[in-house]
Amino acid sequence: MTMLESGSKPVSSTPSAQAADRAAAAADDGRPPPARLGYDRHTWREISFLLTNLPVTLIGFLYVVTTVSTGVALSVTVIGLPWLVVGLSGARWLGRRERARARALLGVRIDEPSPLYRRREGTLGRIWTGLKDPVAWRTMLYGFIRLPWGVVTFVITLVGLIVLWPVLPFLVRGMANADRAMARGLLAPSDELERRIAELESDRGVVVDTAAADLRRIERDLHDGAQARLVALAMGLGLAKEKLLEDPEAAARMVDEAHGEVKLALQELRDLARGIHPAVLTDRGLDAALSSVASRCTVPVKVTVDLPARPAAAIEGIAYFTVSELLQNVSKHSGARMASVDVWRTEHRLLIQVRDDGHGGARLDGGTGMSGLSERLGAVDGLFVLDSPPGGPTTVTAELPWREREGA
Repeated sequence: MTMLESGSKPVSSTPSAQAADRAAAAADDGRPPPARLGYDRHTWREISFLLTNLPVTLIGFLYVVTTVSTGVALSVTVIGLPWLVVGLSGARWLGRRERARARALLGVRIDEPSPLYRRREGTLGRIWTGLKDPVAWRTMLYGFIRLPWGVVTFVITLVGLIVLWPVLPFLVRGMANADRAMARGLLAPSDELERRIAELESDRGVVVDTAAADLRRIERDLHDGAQARLVALAMGLGLAKEKLLEDPEAAARMVDEAHGEVKLALQELRDLARGIHPAVLTDRGLDAALSSVASRCTVPVKVTVDLPARPAAAIEGIAYFTVSELLQNVSKHSGARMASVDVWRTEHRLLIQVRDDGHGGARLDGGTGMSGLSERLGAVDGLFVLDSPPGGPTTVTAELPWREREGA
């Protein structure tokens, strides 16, 4: 009997089982199992890919040659460059079809490039943006250089099916690997640029959703709070006006009640304004604003702010609301006896660390607003790290890009 350590994977005891394990591992990371004598479904898919290479590459080659030659020939006219831009847009479509074919038959998973971003800068600007599209030009290069390769793979595969049957799986695997390399090299998105574009598109969606949610919250707070009180106040003053001559004492009581409603409405408006952007943050900066937030927390909070200068207003506001929400979580969920807030700058980053000695167990998906904070910080190139083991303590570290304040 084979003894296994806790957490380790069981070891197969037969060669066939080991081969099955290797095949399963290869399938997990997107690679086909090793080629062997005989034909499995992976080999037949690769044969299908190689046999369709010739017609597909022929179409791509003709498209590239026709588009580029006519675009260059017409470049002396006003339609030459727009024609080439249209041709490059079509190349993107061809690249999408090739990625789908490689994914279906070769198992190559290639991310789709981001759509071409065209700024609103006039017709000439949009044409120039289309002419500089790196994804389209790499797809054109892919279509141009693959015609000889398509002929070679078609002929070898077809002849192999007739006279090289025993060794064809190994030949097919070698040619298919070359196709995989070409597809990854020329049809994949530009790693850093495309990744950054995708992140910015996602962050833009988060910012829009967050702004819409904030507007709905403000509208709801106004409608259910201060607005309702002011309506009741107007009605109360109207009744007091009617009773002023008939029953002065009742009118005086109603005016006194209205005075109390005015105080409550003003307090609700102050709380709402503090939730939008507190005056103390604008006037005195993060140190005073965070001390004010800490004073409203239900547990003692030590605040330490060590900043050489005030950051940009937007970064300062995000830092304030991040700490404010984290301290609300400390009050509501942590069961802590004390907490601390540290804010400092290192190089081009503003760092925030909030600690508490509560029972821990906080999670990003735990319904305490942590995931929302993480998304908001990510939308401005920030980071959000939560360390909250069961039993505590909980440490939340947030990073924001440092941007200098205008006029500083």
